[in-house]
Amino acid sequence: MTDALTTWAGSHTFRGGPVVHPETVDEVAALVADARHVRALGSRHSFHDLADGPGTLVVLDRLDVPTVIDPDAATVTVGGGVRYGELARDLHAAGWALHTMASLPHIAVAGTVATATHGSGVTAPNLSAAVRGLEIVGAGGEVRTLGPEDPELAGSVVALGGLGVVTRVTLAIQPTYDVAQEVWLDLPWRTALERFDALMSSAYSVSLFTDWIGDAVGQVWRKHRVDGDAWTLPEAGDVLAGARPAPGPVHPVPGPDPEACTQQGGVPGPWHERLPHFRLDFTPSAGAELQSEWLVPRQHAVAAIEALRGIAHVTSPLLLVSEIRTVAGDDLWLSTAHGGDRVALHFTWKPLRAEVDAALPVIEETLAPFDARPHWGKLFSGPGLDRTWQDLYPRWDDARALLGRRDPEGRFGNDFLRRVGLRS
Repeated sequence: MTDALTTWAGSHTFRGGPVVHPETVDEVAALVADARHVRALGSRHSFHDLADGPGTLVVLDRLDVPTVIDPDAATVTVGGGVRYGELARDLHAAGWALHTMASLPHIAVAGTVATATHGSGVTAPNLSAAVRGLEIVGAGGEVRTLGPEDPELAGSVVALGGLGVVTRVTLAIQPTYDVAQEVWLDLPWRTALERFDALMSSAYSVSLFTDWIGDAVGQVWRKHRVDGDAWTLPEAGDVLAGARPAPGPVHPVPGPDPEACTQQGGVPGPWHERLPHFRLDFTPSAGAELQSEWLVPRQHAVAAIEALRGIAHVTSPLLLVSEIRTVAGDDLWLSTAHGGDRVALHFTWKPLRAEVDAALPVIEETLAPFDARPHWGKLFSGPGLDRTWQDLYPRWDDARALLGRRDPEGRFGNDFLRRVGLRS
């Protein structure tokens, strides 16, 4: 058993086993072929039983798959267990970049794309949208390769581990670039909401940090893409009227040392050292925490934010901090941004599981009128009041059928997939 194996923040203890660390794709294939139940683990940056299962747990941290850059196709192929921060360093050294990064560079590629994890930016889709190919060890131990023209790719990228063990991922890349990051404090809510679209479009990546109480947004992080050498920090403009520049480095969670955060102050630097909020060599975020997140269509963002401000008495006492971000739409069947642009409403909770679990239905009822989709890897209780997963995801039945067709005996099934109805 695996009593000592937990998710990264200790929010879930894995019940499956044995835990194995294959070093080759052939070893993965043999393990899958011999096991009755299998789930793949990456960096375990989730908060519940998404990656758990009753049988073999395949950890991809030792998988020996070379990173291969194809400059003609502008793609990189990488092992599923590689962390984004490590991939980013290799890409930048070779003159290449990704279009975005999540706030934590510590997360593994396969698990990240399987859950539609994202950064922020009105023109930046989530990390899953960069996928141009997958290598998957399927239910019989067979190794399948999906390319950009494969009709199953859009249903296989965000698949929550239900199609097999993803051993290689091919991602779109672009020439490397620099980013400069600045932080502003105490932006009046009135300004933030009246000029929300302009504010969130005022830099390549924008994040708002709040505790939902008071008259002001606590912090605004703007990350500017730098093109060329002659670059100066943009003026604050009307979108930041009433806010003040941070006098020095800040941490999004009140209290911790900002040394763990990427460089601020408008100093340009490599994209992978600015787009994440946290540095790879430090414990990300607050460490001991829980997380939840819901994504709403961008046209509902202001109304959804105002609704959440109305239940601050429920959420704020449990919060470390909340973050508001933007994600461009994509066509991946189970992506939280499928079908259109979204605004992400994120909650970093104190490690108070019972209290947080009690608050989740209140939040979901509040956000249900806005067609909110919960982040797959974070805590939620359901699709929301009077909503079904089919209401939220137009390709839900197609995704369920694909999982059943590729894994008819449920080798990759688990309690999480049954609970959301993707497996019977």
